[in-house]
Amino acid sequence: MKDLILLLRPHQWLKNGFIFLPLFFSGQISSLDYIIPTVVAFFAFSFIASSIYCFNDIWDVESDRKHAQKCRRPIASGRVSKFWGYVSMGVMFVLSLLLVYLYFQGEIFYKAIGILLFYYLLNIAYCIKLKKLVLVDVFIIAVGFVLRVLLGGVVTGIWVSHWIILMTFLLALFLAFAKRRDDVVVYEETGVLLRKNINRYNLAFMNQVISILATVIVVCYIMYSVSEEVVTRMGSPYLYITSIFVLAGIFRYLQLTIVDVKSGSPTHVLTHDRFIQLCVVAWILSFLVIIYF
Repeated sequence: MKDLILLLRPHQWLKNGFIFLPLFFSGQISSLDYIIPTVVAFFAFSFIASSIYCFNDIWDVESDRKHAQKCRRPIASGRVSKFWGYVSMGVMFVLSLLLVYLYFQGEIFYKAIGILLFYYLLNIAYCIKLKKLVLVDVFIIAVGFVLRVLLGGVVTGIWVSHWIILMTFLLALFLAFAKRRDDVVVYEETGVLLRKNINRYNLAFMNQVISILATVIVVCYIMYSVSEEVVTRMGSPYLYITSIFVLAGIFRYLQLTIVDVKSGSPTHVLTHDRFIQLCVVAWILSFLVIIYF
């Protein structure tokens, strides 16, 4: 049972917190009418993501067995058979769609199902072929995060602004390239290809891309915080203050990526780095104070 749970990678569900962004930015975070459908959407997305993780581990089982870390995965290590991997994949897929079917109705149901199925098919294609294509792989990861945000907006009926979509896409792209950079470092130091397309990247290229994305993210966020549209909707001219914590968080992540070479797993960084955690908590609290008080 423990290995089956590990196969589902519940620790990766943290990424699905992006579903809560429309709720957070709307100022409706205290309303159960908005919280409950968002939580349902969170679990529906998490279940379908776990189904994809199962398929990925089945599909990549042979290459995972040759990998220094991935060889410990339940299927690659032989602790879980491919049969139970397929069973887990099917169960999680059905649970996801069933949850949406039982809670949502009408147009919201069809939109939510459409987003989930598009994400599912896109990631199945990613596992089979698209992750081998340079640049395409990281852009698909970023699109996945945008779909999370859109799902959060659809199930609550909250309009998702172009600012949120743009910043989500850029941040996800930044994290994906930072993660790839770690693989490039390993390849250049040991000659080991952790991903089949890593030899199409190099450190000079990755450093430039990451620096450009970090700059664009910060500029985009500052423009968002001072835009007339957002100031009017939020009812406060002080949103720009939260830029301090965004800057600090981005700079810290750059340090972890370029200096410490520890950005291989954004989820691991978020759950272990105290400075990043402090930046996130300070950003959330400052935003809550500005919007809600």
